[in-house]
Amino acid sequence: MTTKTTGQSGLRGALASLRHEFGHAGLLSVLTNVLMLTPTIYMLQVYDRVLLSRSELTLLAVSLIALAMYACVALAEWWRTRVLVQAGQRLDAALAGPLMDADFAASLQGKGTAASARPLADLIQVRQFLTGPGILAFFDAPWAPIYIAVLFVLHPALGALALVFAAIQCLLAWQGHGRSVAPADAASKAAGVEMGWLRAKLRGAEALEAMGMLGNLWQRWNRLHGQQQGRGLELHRFTSRVTAASKFVRYAQQSLVLGLGSLLVIDGELSVGAMLAANVLMTRALAPIDSLVGLWRGLINARLAYGRLRTLLQEQAVAPAAADLPQERLRGNVQLRALSAHAAGGTRTILDGVDLALAAGSVTVVVGPSGSGKSTLARVVVGAWPHITGEALLDGRPLQDYPRRQFGAQLGYLPQDVGLFDGSIAENIARFGEIDSQAVIGAALKTGLHDIILRPPRGYDTPVDNDGVQLPGGLRQRIALARAVYGSPALVVLDEPNANLDEAGEAALTALVRQLKVEGKTVLLITHRPAILAAADRLVMLRDGKVERDGTPEQVLAEVRRAASQPLPQTP
Repeated sequence: MTTKTTGQSGLRGALASLRHEFGHAGLLSVLTNVLMLTPTIYMLQVYDRVLLSRSELTLLAVSLIALAMYACVALAEWWRTRVLVQAGQRLDAALAGPLMDADFAASLQGKGTAASARPLADLIQVRQFLTGPGILAFFDAPWAPIYIAVLFVLHPALGALALVFAAIQCLLAWQGHGRSVAPADAASKAAGVEMGWLRAKLRGAEALEAMGMLGNLWQRWNRLHGQQQGRGLELHRFTSRVTAASKFVRYAQQSLVLGLGSLLVIDGELSVGAMLAANVLMTRALAPIDSLVGLWRGLINARLAYGRLRTLLQEQAVAPAAADLPQERLRGNVQLRALSAHAAGGTRTILDGVDLALAAGSVTVVVGPSGSGKSTLARVVVGAWPHITGEALLDGRPLQDYPRRQFGAQLGYLPQDVGLFDGSIAENIARFGEIDSQAVIGAALKTGLHDIILRPPRGYDTPVDNDGVQLPGGLRQRIALARAVYGSPALVVLDEPNANLDEAGEAALTALVRQLKVEGKTVLLITHRPAILAAADRLVMLRDGKVERDGTPEQVLAEVRRAASQPLPQTP
C-alpha cells in the first residue's frame, strides 16, 4: 500500500537521511581546519628559525611541507564541496516529488501559493544553504575556540583580544538574526502578493489593452509595489547597518592585533614571527563567526523557506493515501447522497444536500442559472473538489478511495476553463502519456477534429504553447474534448463543452454524445444550449445549489412550461 510522506517527519526524515554526507563533510572539516594551522606554523618557522639560521635548505624543506599541506587543504575542500553537492541532490530527489504533490493538492483545495513554483523555489533555497557557504561556516565555527586557545598559547593578551572580538561578532550575528526575521518574512510575503497579483492580471492582457484598463491597474500595482519596496527597504537598512558594523569590527581587529603584537615584540614578550602568525591565526579564528554575520540573511531565508515547506507538507499530509484497488474497468455508476459542497475554508455552501444517481451508460444534462453550482457538481463527480460532506460514490466506492494515477485514464473531464499544456496536439490529447497513435486519431475522429488537425503542416505534431492561446477558442475546446474521451473512459464529464463551438462543432458534439451512449459510457454534460438535449436521457435543473427538477427532458421541460404559464399571485 502506498503512503504519502507526512509533513514535518517527511522533511526531517529527508534531512536525517543525509547524516552520512554531513558526517563525512564534518570529518573533512576537521582535516581542513587542522591543516589551516599551516600558515601560522610556516610563519613561525620562517621568522624564528630560517631567518636566524640563514639556512636555505631549511627554508626549502619548510616551504615544500607547507605546499604539501596546502594541497591537502585544497583536496579536502574540493571533496567536502562534492559531498555537500551530492547531499543536495539527494535532498532534492527525496522532496521534489512530495512537494509537487502537496502543492498540487493545495492548489486543488484553493490554497495555492502566490507563485506556482514557490515550493520548489523554497526547496532550492534550503538546498543551497545546506550545500553552500552557510553550512560550511557552521562546520568551521566550532574551531574558533581552538584557534583562540592557540592564541592564548602564543600570549594571553592575544587570546583575550580574540575573545573580545569574537564576542562582538557573535553579538552582531545574534542581533542581525533576531531583529530581521519579521522584516524578512514581511518582505517575502509582500513580494509574493505582488508577483501573484501581477501574473494574474497579465493573463488578461488582451482585455487590459482593448479597454484601456492598464493605467487604472498600474495605479493599484504601484501601491502593492510600494508596500513591497517599503518592506524591502526596511530590511535593507537594517542589513546595511549590521554589515557596516561587521566591517568596522573586522578591519579594527586586523589592525589592533598587529598593534598589540608589535607592543609585545617591543616589550620582548613575543617574537616577530609569532606576531605575524597571530594576525593570521586571529583572522582564521574569527572568519567563521564573521561569515555567519554575512550569511545571516541567507540563514533567515532558508529558515523561512523550511517553515513554509514544513507547513505545506503538514497541511497536505492529513489526506490518507488512496487504497490500492484491483485494476479493473469501471462501469461508471455514480451516486451522490446528501452531498454538500463548500467553498475553500467552508465559508459558503455551493451544493446543498444533492441526491443524484447516474446509471452506467446514461446521458445526463445539467442546466441552471449562473452560480447554481453546476461546475462544482462536475468537479465533485470527477473527484476534483475536496470540500464535501455526504457521499460521492463511483461504482459503490467513495471517489477518494480510487488512486487517481491508476484510475484517472478511465475518467474523462472537460472543465469550463479549457487548459492545454506545453507540448504537441497529440501529447495534449494523449494526456502526456505514452502516445497511442490509433487512440489519439480515434479520439480526434470522434470529436470531428481529425481533418482540422491535418490542415497545418505539422499535423498532430503542431506545438501548443502558453495554454494554447495561439489557437482559436473552438479548436482549443475540441482538443480538450478529444483529451476527455481519449482511451475510452467509462465516465465522461463535460462542463460547457459547446461554449465556443460553431454549428458544425455542436453537431459533432451531439454525435459524440450519442456514440458514447452507444458504447455504454456514463456522460454528465453541463450546458446552457438546448440543442444537446436531443441526446439526453435525463435533465437535471439546479438552482441555489439544490436539485429543483429531475426527470426526462420532456418531463422537465413540460414542468417548466406549466410553471411559466401559471399567473403570478395578486398583490393585495
